[in-house]
Amino acid sequence: AALPTRRGARRARREMVCVVCVNTSEVGVVERCGQYNKLASPGCNCIVWPCEEMVGQMSLRVQSLDVRCETKTLDNVFVDVVVSVQYQVIPDSIYDAFYRLSNPRQQITAYVYDVVRSTIPNQTLDHAFEAKEEIAQSVKQTLAHTLTTYGYHILNTLVTDLTPDARVRNAMNEINANKRLKEAAYEKAEGEKILLVK
Repeated sequence: AALPTRRGARRARREMVCVVCVNTSEVGVVERCGQYNKLASPGCNCIVWPCEEMVGQMSLRVQSLDVRCETKTLDNVFVDVVVSVQYQVIPDSIYDAFYRLSNPRQQITAYVYDVVRSTIPNQTLDHAFEAKEEIAQSVKQTLAHTLTTYGYHILNTLVTDLTPDARVRNAMNEINANKRLKEAAYEKAEGEKILLVK
């Protein structure tokens, strides 16, 4: 058998098989010469370097994003709304999730802003407190409809906080305190009236 020449040995050294590891509940994205080639499953995977390269990993875990948004109600009260969104990459759509959407958190935030700022201005402050579930469902439907095409599944959305401006909160507390004082004075007067009649 003939020994390999120096030129053949150099060529053989340029391509090596490398082992790359992918963590549990993640999937690696492998490109060959700059083009999508395959997905790498959790564990050890072999790639031919430099032709192939693992360009990223996608987590299959449930992820959570809290979006804080300020908006105004129908009765001109500014409120801070916090919407919590739980989402996950669809395992069969990892290609879309990796290549079609560069920043899913920013996209989700934009859609939450859009829905909250188009829903709450049509409601009074009291109605907005009562309609937290409706707001959450509206956000979920909008996100699910849009992000499914990008490989993301919206598991749940919750309006976790709806806080009016501090001055409005203080005024509401004062109104409630005055109402309670008025009821207490009325009850006291009724008690004194009964004592006088006896």
